[in-house]
Amino acid sequence: MQRLIPTGEAARPVAFADVPQPVPQPDEALIKVEAFAPNRGELFLLERPTPELLPGKDIAGLVVQAAADGSGPGIGTRVVGHPAQGGWAEYAAVPTHSLAVLPDSVDSVRAAALPLAGITALRLLRTAGSLAGRRVLLTGASGGVGHYVTELAVGAGAELTAVTATPERGGRLVELGAKVVHEVAAARGPFDVVLESTGGPDLPLALSKARPGGLLVWFGQASRTPVSLDFFQLLGGPQRVTIQHFHYADAPYGSDLAALVSLVAQDRLHPEVGRTTDWARTAETLVDLRERRIRGKAVLLTGGAR
Repeated sequence: MQRLIPTGEAARPVAFADVPQPVPQPDEALIKVEAFAPNRGELFLLERPTPELLPGKDIAGLVVQAAADGSGPGIGTRVVGHPAQGGWAEYAAVPTHSLAVLPDSVDSVRAAALPLAGITALRLLRTAGSLAGRRVLLTGASGGVGHYVTELAVGAGAELTAVTATPERGGRLVELGAKVVHEVAAARGPFDVVLESTGGPDLPLALSKARPGGLLVWFGQASRTPVSLDFFQLLGGPQRVTIQHFHYADAPYGSDLAALVSLVAQDRLHPEVGRTTDWARTAETLVDLRERRIRGKAVLLTGGAR
């Protein structure tokens, strides 16, 4: 079968290779991949790939071999999955606890855009707590996670301000009910909850806009710049603010995937897919994602996607 593997080259981060089909563990199903979606974290890993790196955590496709232990969906079932790696391929072995069944109303393109970004958004908002009537600041909002957070938070009754680099990248967020600004300094606080994903100088500035007793959840560092906090400068800002480090990863993922699929099927969640194309264009698409030329998610098709 064909698989995309890292090259270590900035201009062409991946290339096709002919490799053996994966052999599933007893609790894994073999999926014929119809569509997959890259994530920003995978772009970082591709800059300095390790020999064992097999990219691919977000996939949708068809079960062609059910798990030997009897768990999970049967042969012929359409699914969305979140394997630990290896999804940028014709076939992928996925633990059944990280699969969810797709109804006919949810196509493979939207499904592939769900896993990492959608699970992150769900778990991030659970960490933030009830949002009805609360003021929320979201930085780095124009990617996949940001669109899901915005739609879910606004739907839950939050008054959300989203920070995006440009008006074009914030257009869809306005449609989803967010107030959009283009630098953290322009956000008008105080905010009950700050969801911060850029790091660098933005985090201290976002923190200063929290209300006394508020919460900042730090879930990323897209700027690739470490954060510096000045104790004495913080004394002039809100008191007793809690800073909570967040990372989404903790299997199983199946129940959260099923919740996301249900929201899409009910027309309550709308994956923002900025590009859908054949996986022959994966290397080009990865470069465009890295350079922020794509809003939301990009989805690559291996063939036969519904």
